[in-house]
Amino acid sequence: MEVEKQARIKIDHISLSFGGVRSLSNVSLEIRDHEILAIIGPNGAGKTALLNCINGFYKPQLGEIYFDRQKITRMRPDKLAKLGIARTFQNIELYAGLNTQDNIMAARHVLMRQNLAMGALFFGWALREESQHRQTVEEIIDFLEIAPIRKKVVGVLPYGMRKRVELGRALALEPKVLLLDEPMAGMNLEEKEDIARFILDIYEGQGATYPDTPVLRDGIRSVVLVEHDMGVVMDIADRIIVLDFGEKIAEGTPAEIKSNPKVISAYLGKEQ
Repeated sequence: MEVEKQARIKIDHISLSFGGVRSLSNVSLEIRDHEILAIIGPNGAGKTALLNCINGFYKPQLGEIYFDRQKITRMRPDKLAKLGIARTFQNIELYAGLNTQDNIMAARHVLMRQNLAMGALFFGWALREESQHRQTVEEIIDFLEIAPIRKKVVGVLPYGMRKRVELGRALALEPKVLLLDEPMAGMNLEEKEDIARFILDIYEGQGATYPDTPVLRDGIRSVVLVEHDMGVVMDIADRIIVLDFGEKIAEGTPAEIKSNPKVISAYLGKEQ
């Protein structure tokens, strides 16, 4: 029996311009539960701009964005993170002077209920909460197989490891929707295979392996992937949306996208 895929995020006719340059033009789409959605297109097509609108870094001049039917078009990124939207970045955005553990722990502070005053008044409550967050961080580190670098400063890590740390930081927010902006860019084949495996494991959930960490136990059932590696996209995506010059030109299953004349002309090209 097929699971009904309800819209988690609805993007309604958004347009975004910088001066005279149009980045997005009248784009509408849905990000649904129970699927991995890939967004593809040539460089400059508007893929990252779209993610930046969803998580509040950019504010579209026209149109609206809804998350669980709540309008979020002009919310700040920190509020959207608390609602359940997390992302990774095309260009790694980590605290280069902090170690792996502290980078991931920094994201957990967004979820902490005890503020500084409460911590001073009820030290025991704050301490227990801190301990619980640290346990979650340790399980994310274990899941991503980065325990050997947990105390290493991020700025000196190899590129592929820094990408894993950034993914860990996004997971630490326990999102309902996970936005991945070119998570495999610049990686070799083995590193790409690892990240693809992590994405599928995140989506499916790990059940009893991590019973006390809901984001790992239950998985994230709404994943958005911006990626140029078409082999990976066609293998793991349930649905694909194609952008070109800021406009949506196609939407469908991987099989439908591979045979779409507009997509072949704009991006995929013909097989030799």
